[in-house]
Amino acid sequence: MTAMTSYVREHTNPPVFLISAGMAAVFVAWGVIAPGNLGDVSSTIMTWITTYFGWWYLLCVSGFVIFIFGLLFSPYARVRLGKDNEIPEWGRFSWFAMLFTAGMGIGLVFFGVAEPIFHFNGPPSAGIEAGTSAAANEAIHLTYFHWGLHPWAIYLVIGLSLGYFCFRHDLPLRPASAFYPLLGDRVRGGFGDFIDVLAVFGTLFGLATSLGLGANQINAGLNNVFGIAQSWQAQVIIIASITAVAVTSVMLGLASGVRRLSVFNMYLAMALAAVVFVAGPTLFILEYLVQSIGYYVQNIVGSSLQLFTMTDAGRAWKGDWTLFYWGWWIAWSPFVGMFIARISRGRTIREFILGSLFAPVGASMVWFAIFGGSAIHAMLEGGNEALASAGKTDAMFVLMDQLPIVDTLATSLSLLAILVVAIFFATSSDSGSLVVDMLTNGGDPKPQWQQRLFWAVLEGVIAAILLVAGAFSSSGDPLSALQTASVTGGLPFSVVLVFMCWGLGRQLRHDQVPPPVGAEPIKG
Repeated sequence: MTAMTSYVREHTNPPVFLISAGMAAVFVAWGVIAPGNLGDVSSTIMTWITTYFGWWYLLCVSGFVIFIFGLLFSPYARVRLGKDNEIPEWGRFSWFAMLFTAGMGIGLVFFGVAEPIFHFNGPPSAGIEAGTSAAANEAIHLTYFHWGLHPWAIYLVIGLSLGYFCFRHDLPLRPASAFYPLLGDRVRGGFGDFIDVLAVFGTLFGLATSLGLGANQINAGLNNVFGIAQSWQAQVIIIASITAVAVTSVMLGLASGVRRLSVFNMYLAMALAAVVFVAGPTLFILEYLVQSIGYYVQNIVGSSLQLFTMTDAGRAWKGDWTLFYWGWWIAWSPFVGMFIARISRGRTIREFILGSLFAPVGASMVWFAIFGGSAIHAMLEGGNEALASAGKTDAMFVLMDQLPIVDTLATSLSLLAILVVAIFFATSSDSGSLVVDMLTNGGDPKPQWQQRLFWAVLEGVIAAILLVAGAFSSSGDPLSALQTASVTGGLPFSVVLVFMCWGLGRQLRHDQVPPPVGAEPIKG
């Protein structure tokens, strides 16, 4: 017992670790004992948050975009996330691959076809008729809006804050460190622990959402190729199987595990996109990409603050899509923000923003133009009932079957898409376990593998519990509890992010002028 107590004190932050693990255990027990009740309670919470706090989500996320662009064009952009003479640990391609696969990999494959055709079939804006060219423009714009500047601005708020305070001021790699200018030494006590516990739960629920979506899509792909039935039982088995792959990556470590898997999967995703680009309506995709970027730039301000206050259908759409996404991105932000901070030491603020904002956003736009554009072109040309009626989980595989290619190649593309999702799943789980362990061990960027193993397994368990809870809820939708988990986890942490912006801006101004006589420097 003495040895165990000594280990816990040496390698964890006991209050954060024990509270987080204990509350996660209670949540898992609830899901095992009464999954239907958990699913119904989740649905009630989702409705309450989207009804009363939708305005807050839109306001603060738009504010994060303004804050990031303000930093990019400020004199502070030359400041390095680290000491003045440090150089980056990773090359640009490896760095980009890791931040991209951790940040959005599963979601891009899951929604790459599904979201554009959903908005094409039912545009929320009044005056736009479904199935028309105007609906095609609106569909890709809304998709870009959900996957473009706004989510990455959320990630960059926490990534910049942690990178600056941890690598320039030698504070621990934990969200509480970003509050040092506001709380002082109290970040090492109960206030700091509370912030880190919020970050743990946001990360766990955000990860569970991604892993649950990935399991759903892999199941749909296996059904398309091999006829394996789509069910929550099959999806639980998929989560367990790919969590085992993530565990293997945990054992190999960041450089050998996550980096190699991320780079390998980037090549696979690029190959998948290249085949669809060539086999699909290539000229239409190119023109659609250019046109849609212009439409996005013209309409981004209005979309950022649109709540559809006067129409019930529009409000319901906003809750199901934009508010779900904003909650998901915010819940996911401790994971992605800490992870990209961890791999970005030595880069300037300008380089960090340019690489972590414009490169992923540009790649996402190309991805949606290829996959969503191919689907919309098929529907504009001939209706294409198969695509029009496709669900979120199988839309990608329906598109593969619709491409003018031989059946063997279509099957190979479906298998490749399954593999891409599976590896995104594994890298997200592995990266997530690294981040959650850093949150619960006090900010050590090189945590013990045993603890990463524990969190990797727990992430898979929570994803499975949420899937089952959704399936047993009154709605019967396996994804409903996953959506609620994200929106719920994001709400309290959105307040944390607002104060992070304040703290980072305050410290940057302080560091650029001589401190007053007698001022105490920040100490790690």
